[in-house]
Amino acid sequence: MFKREINPVKSKSYFLFGPRQTGKSTFVKSLISRKDLYIDLLPQRNFLNYAKNPGRVREEILAHLKRYDNPLCVIDEIQKIPALLDEVHELIESKGIRFILTGSSARKLRRGGANLLAGRAYTYHLFPLTFTELKGQFDLDKALKIGTLPVLWASREEDSQEFLRSYTETYLKEEIAAEGLVRNIGPFAHLLDIAAANDGETVNFNNIARECSVSIKTVKEYYQILEDTFLAFKLPAWTKSERRRLVSHPRYYFFDTGVTNALAHTLTDQLNPKIFGRRFEQFVICQLMASIYYKRLDYQLYYWRTNHGAEVDVLLTTGNRIICALEIKSSQNIVNEKLAGLKSFVDDNPSVPAFVLGVRQNRRQLQNNITVINWDNFIYEELELFGSG
Repeated sequence: MFKREINPVKSKSYFLFGPRQTGKSTFVKSLISRKDLYIDLLPQRNFLNYAKNPGRVREEILAHLKRYDNPLCVIDEIQKIPALLDEVHELIESKGIRFILTGSSARKLRRGGANLLAGRAYTYHLFPLTFTELKGQFDLDKALKIGTLPVLWASREEDSQEFLRSYTETYLKEEIAAEGLVRNIGPFAHLLDIAAANDGETVNFNNIARECSVSIKTVKEYYQILEDTFLAFKLPAWTKSERRRLVSHPRYYFFDTGVTNALAHTLTDQLNPKIFGRRFEQFVICQLMASIYYKRLDYQLYYWRTNHGAEVDVLLTTGNRIICALEIKSSQNIVNEKLAGLKSFVDDNPSVPAFVLGVRQNRRQLQNNITVINWDNFIYEELELFGSG
């Protein structure tokens, strides 16, 4: 089992959200002892019992409380029965019980008016494995091909391609269709294909609506579903500039490179250079996101693009201040001539540190005060320094 970097506060109840197969159940089971109570809503029988009578969970917890002093209570897949949160709320208030509530979707909780415990529970997110969690097992080529879902690294005998194809089908059947998140699964499945094929590109909702034969409102709703079920996250465009006209359309990245390859039909033994570069950009941004969340850093990620096409992959910001600009390059030959977008940004923002995150790169300084650094060295060594500057 991999030692995860997430470090929730032990004295407080909390939600633990994340896509399926990121290891939420494994993680919380590692925290519980014999005296603690684990309730899993995923099995159909359990789901039906609690859905028919939400008060049953309170009865079981009170019975458990008579036998064991100060137990921890875990409810796995809480989004399946949001009504249980009323019982949880009351038990926190009246009995001081500490809960861990896991979920692979926040949509039914947010949209259904569920009781989100009004600050009585923190919120944490679990990502696929990071390169620091994998340690000596980490292999960049493998990570870009099959992603870093724990199950694919725990066993070398796993048929990763078949697993990932099954994973995407399960997502459509269980997370979307069974939960009734969309009325017609066909257009949504089509959007998944388009979104994966264009992972990390600026989204034009009008074009996608035409291609999927649905309204722009429906396309935006579909992307919101991807966010609410943690399958993808939005990278907004940075629009605060007095000197240039900047684009405002967002970009979306799927949470895992292997899942993206499955959806985009690029699950091959060898990624071509173009796909390799795109997955590398996605992977580095996902690793940045995970590190920021786990270290509880007050950073936000944006991208920067002018209406003339000059762009920078990532702006690391805090509040309204840009603290550094990042260009992500998989090419071994990183030279000034290929960094027009970053140079354009530096011309406008000379006081903002600029980095190129590459593969197998020694740290070096280019013109325009641009620093080339290996991607993992930046995340491991540099990321927290901006918060202390």
